[in-house]
Amino acid sequence: MFKMKVDLTKGPILKSLLIFTFPLFVANVFQQLYNTMDTMIVGNFLGDTSLAAIGACGAIYELLVGFALGVGNGLSIVTARSYGAKDNKILKKTVAGSIVIGIFLIIVLMLFSLFCLYPLLELLNTPANIIYEAYNYIFIITIFVGVMFAYNLCAGLLRAIGNSLMPLVFLLISSVLNVGLDLLFITQFDMGIQGAAVATVIAQGVSVILCLYYIYKKCPILIPGKEDFKISKKLYRELAGQGFSMGLMMSIVSTGTVILQTAINKFGYLIIAGHVTARKLSSFCMMPAATLGLALSTFVSQNKGADQMMRIRKGIRYANLIAVGWSIISTIVLFLISPILVQLLSGSNNAKVIDNGSLYLILNAPFYCMLGMLLNLRNSLQGLGRKVIPLVSSVIEFFGKIVFVWLFIPMLGYFGVIICEPVIWCCMCLQLAYSFYHDSYIKGIK
Repeated sequence: MFKMKVDLTKGPILKSLLIFTFPLFVANVFQQLYNTMDTMIVGNFLGDTSLAAIGACGAIYELLVGFALGVGNGLSIVTARSYGAKDNKILKKTVAGSIVIGIFLIIVLMLFSLFCLYPLLELLNTPANIIYEAYNYIFIITIFVGVMFAYNLCAGLLRAIGNSLMPLVFLLISSVLNVGLDLLFITQFDMGIQGAAVATVIAQGVSVILCLYYIYKKCPILIPGKEDFKISKKLYRELAGQGFSMGLMMSIVSTGTVILQTAINKFGYLIIAGHVTARKLSSFCMMPAATLGLALSTFVSQNKGADQMMRIRKGIRYANLIAVGWSIISTIVLFLISPILVQLLSGSNNAKVIDNGSLYLILNAPFYCMLGMLLNLRNSLQGLGRKVIPLVSSVIEFFGKIVFVWLFIPMLGYFGVIICEPVIWCCMCLQLAYSFYHDSYIKGIK
């Protein structure tokens, strides 16, 4: 039986970390299912062209999700630190500040969606036969980006006080709704690719309503009063710095993916269809390690607030060992059944779609251990309040993808796309490991 709240500052480290992480992992899987179910249903009912349209704007979707998730988690890191220090007055002020900053960001992102989306798709070399479908899909997602951001902020605040279970419950409900609406809008109402986008927005909206209702009823500690909205320059600088640095970090990573998409789009719609399918499957395979890294940001934040230094280092050591073990399991499974998975998810029998998607998965899987360790280190540094070093790792990834698009992909073709991220993960992991273990706070832990 999982507890509603987990105190990450006490008890056995591995047990408390895993209990906290498991609901977060399942929640992230179902959040990923929003877009993946769109992909699967569109591929099976609307065909390869519509599937390629989702794939062509997939990098933009990842950028939005990454930014919303990054800012939400960045803001909640400050809340978790206050919770670990048992300072409820500051905790309420961090929630109020997070709401104010969140409203500002939503307005900016909505304006971006109104004026910049179509030119961005053109800049990405989106094929002419799918650009209108791609635009119709991603416009609906981005114009309602506030729904996505609101859920990630609410879920982040609940996790900050040790509750990773209830966001999972709400996502389970809304994910089932998303699948039902996908099938209804696409197969019965003939809404095409737009139906998938509308279904996603409605389902996410339900999860937000459920989160807000639960916080109102069960978590008064997260409900700020009127006096808590009084602006404190020091606190707002900390919130904005933590939130924007984490959001910017995720955005830089996703921007690099957008640039990489420009190279992928030149290979034609069949390669795009195979690639988007493989990336969706890869996202699920990487989810355990990625979720554990995300949980570490809360774990480290609470323990720093409670001044539990040794727990931080031991928790990161456990997380790194789990990342290595999961990479081995993923490599074996994908080597055996990746063609079946690609065909099942894409709904395509085209050999070019299946072969390229399978090759992507098989060659990426052995490097999931490097990705897991870099995410553990990056999120731990964020939890410690270090804002610059994780940004540096993102810049390495950004320029690494530019180099691949400019130099290696023209020489190696789609194989260059496949090896791009594993090579960059190794470089980032080395940089983060050096920075983390030479950090003054970590060096002080004996």
